[in-house]
Amino acid sequence: MRSYVRYVFSLLLLFFAMMVHAQHNNDNRIDLSGKWRFAIDSLDRGITGKWFSRKLGDQVILPGSMTTNGKGNEVDLHTPWTGGIADSSWFKKAEYAPYRVAGNIKIPFWLQPVKYYKGAAWYQKTVTIPVSWSGKEVELFIERSHWETTVWIDGKEAGMQNSLGTPHSWVLSGILTPGTHQLTIRVDNRVKTFNVGENSHSISDHTQSNWNGMTGRLQLVARPRVFIDDIQLFPDIDKKEVVVKTVLVNAGGKSTAVTLEALAVTTNAGAEKLKQLTKRVTVSGDTTRLELVYPMGQRPLLWDEFAPHLYTMQLALRTPSGKDVRHVNFGMRAFEVKGTRFAINGRTTFLRGTLECAIFPLTGYPPTDKASWLRILKKARSFGLNHIRFHSWTPPEAAFDAADELGFYLQVECSSWANQDSRIGSGDPLDTWIYEESNRVVKSYGNHPSFVMMVYGNEPGGPGMKHYLVNFVKYWQQKDPRRLYTTGAGWPVAPESDYNSTPDPRVQGWGQGLQSVINGQPPRTDYDWASVISPWKQPTVSHEIGQWCVYPDLKEIKKYTGVLKAKNFEIFREQLAKNGMLHLADSFLLASGKLQTLCYKADIEAALRTPGFAGFQLLDLHDFPGQGTALVGVLNPFWEEKGYVTGAEYSRFCNAVVPLARFPKMIYRNNETLNVPVALAQFGPGILNGSRIKWTIAGEAGSILFEGDFKTTAIPAGSTVQLGTITQALASVLTPSRLIVTVSAGSYRNSWDIFVYPSVLPAAPADVHITQQLDAAAIGVLQNGGKVLLSLKKGTLKDAAGGNIAVGFSSIFWNTAWTHNQPPHTLGILCDPRHPALKEFPTQYYSNWQWWDAMSHSNAIIMDSISKGLKPIVRVIDDWVTARPLGLITECTIGKGKLLISGIDLLTGSEKRPEARQLLHSLLSYMDSNRFDPVTAVAATKITALLKE
Repeated sequence: MRSYVRYVFSLLLLFFAMMVHAQHNNDNRIDLSGKWRFAIDSLDRGITGKWFSRKLGDQVILPGSMTTNGKGNEVDLHTPWTGGIADSSWFKKAEYAPYRVAGNIKIPFWLQPVKYYKGAAWYQKTVTIPVSWSGKEVELFIERSHWETTVWIDGKEAGMQNSLGTPHSWVLSGILTPGTHQLTIRVDNRVKTFNVGENSHSISDHTQSNWNGMTGRLQLVARPRVFIDDIQLFPDIDKKEVVVKTVLVNAGGKSTAVTLEALAVTTNAGAEKLKQLTKRVTVSGDTTRLELVYPMGQRPLLWDEFAPHLYTMQLALRTPSGKDVRHVNFGMRAFEVKGTRFAINGRTTFLRGTLECAIFPLTGYPPTDKASWLRILKKARSFGLNHIRFHSWTPPEAAFDAADELGFYLQVECSSWANQDSRIGSGDPLDTWIYEESNRVVKSYGNHPSFVMMVYGNEPGGPGMKHYLVNFVKYWQQKDPRRLYTTGAGWPVAPESDYNSTPDPRVQGWGQGLQSVINGQPPRTDYDWASVISPWKQPTVSHEIGQWCVYPDLKEIKKYTGVLKAKNFEIFREQLAKNGMLHLADSFLLASGKLQTLCYKADIEAALRTPGFAGFQLLDLHDFPGQGTALVGVLNPFWEEKGYVTGAEYSRFCNAVVPLARFPKMIYRNNETLNVPVALAQFGPGILNGSRIKWTIAGEAGSILFEGDFKTTAIPAGSTVQLGTITQALASVLTPSRLIVTVSAGSYRNSWDIFVYPSVLPAAPADVHITQQLDAAAIGVLQNGGKVLLSLKKGTLKDAAGGNIAVGFSSIFWNTAWTHNQPPHTLGILCDPRHPALKEFPTQYYSNWQWWDAMSHSNAIIMDSISKGLKPIVRVIDDWVTARPLGLITECTIGKGKLLISGIDLLTGSEKRPEARQLLHSLLSYMDSNRFDPVTAVAATKITALLKE
């Protein structure tokens, strides 16, 4: 009862403080949102023409951008984009000619804005300062501008600011006096004095767009002559206190006595009521640094992902000219290095992250309201994540607020990707700007408990980059220990960093193509990255794992109702329709999506299996619309599910607690015994009951064939624990089967598909001629009404028939445009699992592990090269850019005979390939039945013309 009374009292106290604060805000703030006068300055005549001294003639609504206001130019062949274009074929290839015509411009590089403008634009508003503000310091506050702003008051220049990730603000001492004034702001979105890199997501058209405007809170704020300029809170959970560091600005410079009052409150039930701390000082000079040590009581509530307890520090500065009140949210937390892992408040944690690359199709710029960010982060949490990396940009305050509330760990970057057209550490102006920007970022957002990591930016370039970035890390380690720092996202690895960010530990690296773990090695789950990370003594976070693509969801086109349009999807849709497969669009999406999910599962579980590993950052949980269109998300750019995997399904292998299994292979014969070590990644909030860990092996219909449990005591949080081994003979599995192995730990469960085939198969039917070339003997069989199975060797197809299409097991990595056609070029298979040809080869409609062998020993056949509109038994889903009708297995008649063509080599080395043996048996059983009745007639010369001589 007593704790409840304290809880109610704290709520009333906070409510009263907020009401006082709100009243104070209403009296001391002027909202500048609404209509502004406007002018485009495409010829840069505004400054010399003194536009700041005249009234502008056009009009826009702010907050907003030129694009949201319909201002700018039509997109055309000469639009001066901001962002690299790796594949420039759109500008010259004949197939894109219809999309280069005025009135039908459609680009495939990224989402297409309805209007585009790069340059200076002028915004102007008449403001009236009330008499009650006499003697006050007036601040102009622009929450987010894109990007360089220069301000004039009544024709007098007040200064320029160029932050990309923090508010632009000016204290306009003695300028905005009571009365009416003309406020003019010039916004310039060109790369000018410093170049953060044209592909940086802070500025690039690849994602948010290079917009021109001002968003978020736009306001004038009145403050007393002595006011609080900066507050930084340094929690110490061991000492149970917060060091409060403030900077007071004394505009008059005269010696003045002031009183600073501090009170920390929280809305959490049962929290201690804390006392107000008062400090009286005399300030003199322009600025005064003041420090308080605030005791947080005997039982301070700690902040983490499971219990994100927040406090509000209320600071009131009482001065002779009035009171300045600030409210700063913070959390009692310590995010630190613990060996090669991270610890939150002493408990080991594991980062399960994704990227946010400033992807906001409706507005073209990031939201500044908390509700929008809560929606995004709640969706990420539903997929098992606890971490977000902001790739080469810094989000608005609302993102930090949402992350604080939900318990997300954020990696923030200082708006740069200094590579390709830029460099870091070479003495360019960017070097100085990064230090300035990072200081602004920490000043603006440094109190947020979610802000646990900071980096200069993404994948740096330049001969002096490592020296510069190591010094940058050292600078921040010494200046602010509240978070951890590393050199750059991706590289370079340096012992001076608090943690490593490197792309080495992942199942597909850039440029590996078909030689990667997932494409170059038979499927298994017994590998990890221990040997990769062993040389390093600090935590390692794997950089941009995944990048697995899915087919475009063409239904998504109608969702782009804002300033960015999916013209790229329109191009892909028209190409698919041209090739007669538009009706398969949804099937391609679902089948490739299932494969994409399987690939992400492989990536994530490998990270969780690795002893001493610190975490991963996906690229991405949602689609990346730029760089030639990278459809790498199981969610679309609006953070919506696409229909093939839910958050509940995804979080079975991506969560705080995940059962893991080390399968030495995924394909078995029934004369073998399954021996699978099982572990549990346990990074939950506390001890897990070990007596509830069980395993089952079920058939495809769900009936349990085998089961058991692990004799394990209570499992503490903070590590990956070995549970034991599943040992099970498979002799009783008499028919070819897909089996589902499931390990359950209380409410957490994870599953894997394995495939079991008979060790002994019947002899091939005598009346089927099996060959790897359509030679005279095979043609003779066909002419006499016989049956032929043509199993092509990999590499025998001509390029025109599909021989140059790089087929692999995985889906496309990132995309083919930005990777310069890196293989694979396909997105898995699509088939009807009920087709009689597949009766003895259990399959779903999409690629699972049993198709790895086939995809690794095959060429995809362009069906039209055999016969226009020929429907294959097993399709291969092509790159959405080319959208060719591809097949692995198809059938036709030649003369009186029946031919089944396999683009898979089912014969070479088949004694060591159980999947090939089983698929061959299934096809032959089909050919030996009366169900084998192809209807499309083809001349033998059409088949021989496919093959190299």
